[in-house]
Amino acid sequence: MNNTIATFVRKKHASWLHEQRRISSRLLSLPRVAALAAGTTTGATPYDVVFESGTLRLLHYRRETPATARHPLLFCYALINRPYILDLLPNKSVVRRYLDQGFDVFMIDWGVPSEHDRALTLHDYVCGRLAGVIDFILRERGVDQLHLLGYCMGGTLASAFAALEPSLVRTLTLLATPIDFSGRQSLLNIWADERNFDIDAFIDAHGNCPGSFLQACFLCLKPVENLLEKQVAFCEQLDDPDFVVGYFALERWLNDNIPVAGETFREFVKYLFQQNQLALGRLKLGGRTVDLAQITCPLLLLTAKNDHLVPPESTDRMRHHVGSHDITAMMMDAGHVGLVVSGKAHRSLWPDAVRWLGDRRR
Repeated sequence: MNNTIATFVRKKHASWLHEQRRISSRLLSLPRVAALAAGTTTGATPYDVVFESGTLRLLHYRRETPATARHPLLFCYALINRPYILDLLPNKSVVRRYLDQGFDVFMIDWGVPSEHDRALTLHDYVCGRLAGVIDFILRERGVDQLHLLGYCMGGTLASAFAALEPSLVRTLTLLATPIDFSGRQSLLNIWADERNFDIDAFIDAHGNCPGSFLQACFLCLKPVENLLEKQVAFCEQLDDPDFVVGYFALERWLNDNIPVAGETFREFVKYLFQQNQLALGRLKLGGRTVDLAQITCPLLLLTAKNDHLVPPESTDRMRHHVGSHDITAMMMDAGHVGLVVSGKAHRSLWPDAVRWLGDRRR
């Protein structure tokens, strides 16, 4: 019995010593981690600002060689957070994937709305600013169509434009895009229900939707993972410089919050989340009905199996509303942001997605 106890004590002591050495090693690496954090930059690819309207800037990414694709590609980003998540780091850049495929790539940076922008509506963004950007690109490049890629809410705006002006859109790629809001797989749909959220009172009180409110909502969707598990995983991988750089780049983006124009947020919640007008064919912008059946161009639907913001079903139901015959869907085991920045996505999803567009470049 005594030998058994002694053996048990020795094993526990050895385990304790190992853990202490591991913790000490982590602590010794903190100065290096701090240096990596300070040196982490985001937005990997050089660009030029070629068009501005209000707070909007149009970014044109520089190429080292002439584009081989005749029609340019426009990234339509969401109105929430900043667009550099699509060009986060050199090895995690969706933008660079398309540049390498020979495309002339543009990106919309919607900017930060001020109190003076609180009255901007969905019509202003889709039929005003997005339409203005597309008109500029087509005129500058001397073509009559472009490829359009929308991420999250940006995909919803892009879909509305493609339905209203189908002749201008050569292909449409929707990345984790909410289209059909009838499901209840996401907590966002439940929280935004008119029985739970008085959107009129909220916007009347705040003017614009505060960025801090949106960030708090996103954190609360997965509180254990966001507030505990992520930090534990970080401590476990302090010895991996690539992980540390990626962690701080992503954290910088996650905390780089911006408000959403008040009337646009009001309409998005009321007309889409609460009334599902887009999928039902009832959404009107400037007196024109947004009829998704008018979209006949090739369509690519990219979804994440574990997306807690936009369930795959919300995007995939787009196929039932459009008039397109060339429809491809790709889904991977990832989350909403992992679909864009994870190493797995850049190994397994994006080569196929970029190839899909490359096959339709002419």
